[in-house]
Amino acid sequence: MDVAEVLGLLGAGTLAGVVGTVVSLASIVSYPALLAFGLSPLTANVTNTVALTFHGLGAAFGSRPELAGQGGRVLRFGAMTLTGGAVGSALLLMTPSGTFEAIAPWLIVAASLLLVRAPRTERGLGDENGWAARTALFGVAVYLGYFGAAGGILMFAALSAVLDQTPARVNAIKSVVSSLANAVASVGFALFGPVQWSAVAPLALGFFLGGLLGPPIARRLPGRALRLGTAACGLLVATKLGLDAYA
Repeated sequence: MDVAEVLGLLGAGTLAGVVGTVVSLASIVSYPALLAFGLSPLTANVTNTVALTFHGLGAAFGSRPELAGQGGRVLRFGAMTLTGGAVGSALLLMTPSGTFEAIAPWLIVAASLLLVRAPRTERGLGDENGWAARTALFGVAVYLGYFGAAGGILMFAALSAVLDQTPARVNAIKSVVSSLANAVASVGFALFGPVQWSAVAPLALGFFLGGLLGPPIARRLPGRALRLGTAACGLLVATKLGLDAYA
């Protein structure tokens, strides 16, 4: 890749990292950027997933106030997302993505509407250590490893349904545990997938920088604005994916 392409991917990664931290839509910026630089859809998908791992690292550093005292929770949730991400990446490497492409818009609509509703104290998936919560996190992680479009919105919605926390703290956990699903998927893609490594480096650096810059923005937003903004973006993405899948 030439210098212009490297700088372009660095900028796209940084913007995607900020967007991913604030409204859970990193791939809506980074994936089209990879396509614009000439990568095939499958190569862009796996390359984007590998680079996304570094977004979680940046967000973890930038979200240290929100993550304080939540190490045990992150480890418990991370175990579920690691397992789900591994299953999802295996499915992607073995099967076509048509099934998830067809159901993704409906999943994202459901997650977005869940965010519009009341906080967890009035509804939810029950106790954060219960089977309903674990199943939901595992399912979202499978989706992240397999297809991943707007997967951050699904993860944010699932976590919001089980945690009685401020949206900024939920958002911080979302960024870290989602990156674990991406990380384990990246191992499979690195071994068996068509990763474009020359694009990974500048995109990953951008994701890391964006992950650092995003949390200060997210923590300054009112909690309801953060939830509703994420929901609105989710509905827009669901509409676009639905048109692509069913048109």
